[in-house]
Amino acid sequence: MSRICQLTGKSVMVGHHVSHSNVKTKRRFSPNLVTKKFFIPEDNSYITLKISTAALRTINKKGISACLKDAREKGFLK
Repeated sequence: MSRICQLTGKSVMVGHHVSHSNVKTKRRFSPNLVTKKFFIPEDNSYITLKISTAALRTINKKGISACLKDAREKGFLK
């Protein structure tokens, strides 16, 4: 599975390591992803998602149903 958040679409970014002598070498910035299992009360079922910790905070604020609806509208989730 790729390193992409299933709710927000966050993915790997590319940048540089910059040394003291200002030599730049390529590096990757990976999102902070966690695999989490959620209970959906409308369907009376569980869903496992690979999401960023920022998306986890959003779920705590808005609720899993609202976040899943938004992700489906944006095309991140089937």
